[in-house]
Amino acid sequence: MPRVRLGVAVLVPSPLATEVDALRRALGDPALGRIAPHVTLVPPVNVPVERLDDAVSVLRAAAAATAPLRLRLGPATTFHPVNPVVYLAVGGDVAGLRALRDAVFRPPLERPLTHDFVPHVTVADDLAPERIPAALAALADFVVDVTVDRVHLLREDGGRVWQPIADARFGPVRVIGRGGLPVSIEVGERLPPDAWALLAPAGSVPADGGAGPADAGVGGGAADVAVVARRGEELAGVATGTALGPVGRLAVLVVAPGARRQGVGRHLLTALTAALRDRGCAALDAVAPAHPAPDGLFGGAGWRPAGDLALPDLTPDLDPPDPGVDRAPEVGSVTDRDVAVRPAGPARWRRWERLLPASPQHPGPG
Repeated sequence: MPRVRLGVAVLVPSPLATEVDALRRALGDPALGRIAPHVTLVPPVNVPVERLDDAVSVLRAAAAATAPLRLRLGPATTFHPVNPVVYLAVGGDVAGLRALRDAVFRPPLERPLTHDFVPHVTVADDLAPERIPAALAALADFVVDVTVDRVHLLREDGGRVWQPIADARFGPVRVIGRGGLPVSIEVGERLPPDAWALLAPAGSVPADGGAGPADAGVGGGAADVAVVARRGEELAGVATGTALGPVGRLAVLVVAPGARRQGVGRHLLTALTAALRDRGCAALDAVAPAHPAPDGLFGGAGWRPAGDLALPDLTPDLDPPDPGVDRAPEVGSVTDRDVAVRPAGPARWRRWERLLPASPQHPGPG
């Protein structure tokens, strides 16, 4: 039975993560570059591939019951002589952190432990014992407060590199249409593993628990955004975007065939717009097929057309052909309704733009 090696952690957010990595570099931490600065909640555990979605569900449920955590990192201390590790002590809302750890420490992520849970951020693993006193003295004044707003599921890849494959933001999930078919909207930094079924060509999702072609995040950047719509546990649609300085770019928006013509695309676009605005974007752009469905979606959301393009067809089949349903292109995809399949070859695409009001987090120049 194939298994994947997983862990759960709270990652230190940027820009503080850069400072912590500088401390790790100065102390010669051998794990630098293989895993981001973090507080481990669940140490490495082997999980059957078929239970990967269950692990993500545990993460989502725990995050929904957790408020943002205000933590204090530092000063440095050590587990020596038990273990020659130098770490930043974790203070602040430790009770909330422990409650989060208890919430994620359950099947399929539960495992036997050899040590009590001591929240910490490692800055040097396996440091020579004679260097530890000097390291503690040098870092005695390093104390910083930080607020964390999400928890991450990580997977061990080749070379003992740990990559985040899913994240869940703290707080209740937004639910739209509390009636017969409510839709929940989740905003994160990367698509969860099950979301790639809407994007990847048939058979291309790795059988070893890989999360798809953008494991490190949509577009690989720290400011990337992934929005997922669900009905219960069923995936209804996904949207991704990237913050490129002041401009946010919609990368993909795809609605599951069974959820089309029900406003899911509009809710995805609204949530993605808000998330990119909160990351400091003052304008958005996208490229979509020149067709009434995306025209209605963007036009109804306050976007304006910025010209048409003749591009090579970017629309690979994602599964066996289904007449009457558009196939999502890899770039600039918008699929919210039944749309006739376009033939291969040059296709008409439309560029869309939208200016955004200033976000409270990023009010802009005064």
